[in-house]
Amino acid sequence: MISANLSAVFYLISGVLFILALRGLSSPETSRRGNLFGILGMFIAITVTFLSIGNFANGFIFVLIFLLIGGLAGAFIAYKIPMTAMPELVAGFHSLVGLAAVFVAISAFLNPIAFNLGSPGNIKLGSLIEMSIGAAVGAITFSGSIIAFLKLQGIMSGSPILFKGQHPLNALILISIVILIYLLCSSQSSNLFWILLAVSFIIGFLLIIPIGGADMPVVISMLNSYSGWAAAGIGFTLENTALIITGALVGSSGAILSYIMCKGMNRSFFNVILGGWGATDQTSSSQNNKEQRPVKSGNADDAAFLMKNASSVIIVPGYGMAVAQAQHALREMVDTLKKNDIKVSYAIHPVAGRMPGHMNVLLAEANVPYDEVFELEEINNDFANADVAFVIGANDVTNPVAKTDPQSPIYGMPVLDVEKCKSVLFVKRSLSPGYAGIDNDLFYKENTLMLFADAKKMTEEITKNL
Repeated sequence: MISANLSAVFYLISGVLFILALRGLSSPETSRRGNLFGILGMFIAITVTFLSIGNFANGFIFVLIFLLIGGLAGAFIAYKIPMTAMPELVAGFHSLVGLAAVFVAISAFLNPIAFNLGSPGNIKLGSLIEMSIGAAVGAITFSGSIIAFLKLQGIMSGSPILFKGQHPLNALILISIVILIYLLCSSQSSNLFWILLAVSFIIGFLLIIPIGGADMPVVISMLNSYSGWAAAGIGFTLENTALIITGALVGSSGAILSYIMCKGMNRSFFNVILGGWGATDQTSSSQNNKEQRPVKSGNADDAAFLMKNASSVIIVPGYGMAVAQAQHALREMVDTLKKNDIKVSYAIHPVAGRMPGHMNVLLAEANVPYDEVFELEEINNDFANADVAFVIGANDVTNPVAKTDPQSPIYGMPVLDVEKCKSVLFVKRSLSPGYAGIDNDLFYKENTLMLFADAKKMTEEITKNL
């Protein structure tokens, strides 16, 4: 067992390492180092926590067994999970963080003596408030993450699930949670505690089901924030400095990321966290007329001809690239273009894919140079001067309807100005709508050539013809 003062010092060191981890993850060039800092910080925090327990030696073998089970499970999942399923994995892990917060709160409430919080029915007021908030946020995180997972996995429809009086009901339940926390702190009734948990689980479901697929990246970052605040709340209850620091870092960084994502999609931050976006039954007029609109289609030879005669090409990767695992084939194609003195750059929309940074990770996996990858604000003006835009599975983020149709669910969302290129090559299996469930007007533009094929196979064929 180590002293409280020494534990505080080590917790502070782990907190500094967590901050350095976040700093490292802010750039692809330093992300590996950031991950190492995070791993080291978590190792120190876990070790110190166990060594701080007075009777740790008695349960040492059980701790090792549980660490081994959890570690092996995490390592196996991380090794086996494909990049396309990373958003579902993140949502699933968020649910576990929320559930862990709930379990700790239940343990502390049922046996406060073990946590030095007082006795049953006489728990310290401050601890009870922290415990209640942590449990409520944890329950919301768990149930909300489950819905996000089901939507991302395709088990549940990505379309908004709506019913009459939905938002007033959500508001009523949120108010009832506040009242329940107040009553619980006044009476310390176990019945109120279980009711609080049940109501919190319910509101988690109700907040996420009305959010449409186009806003799922925001949901992922928002749930990440919730999981952090749940951990911080429980950290205060346990008086665990490392948990407080970690939870606060995750909660604040997730909230900031959610705000950035909302800004990138022209969404209201508060509307998203209250489950307000995606709640529309309206469809665009272009969607209604899609059956009557012709498209131009081509093959790899046509695409290769256009690229060989171009001076600049902009690559726009999307979820279709992730599904086909075409990032390596794309890198080979780009290398061939560069050998022909063709300028190539990559355009990344903030919400391309199913989670923040999805495309950046895939391109980094294929060793794409970081200085060739540009965000929307940096490259959007370059489309007008580019000869060819090669869109590989990016649907909603290239849809011009976001700028023209007020009835569209993505109206107002900043999109990549792909249609301004001299020629647009759009690789897609079919004319099916994107995750937002709406037709893409870009398919029908005069300068668009549709390449109906698997993204990886088409890219490889184009490379052979360059």
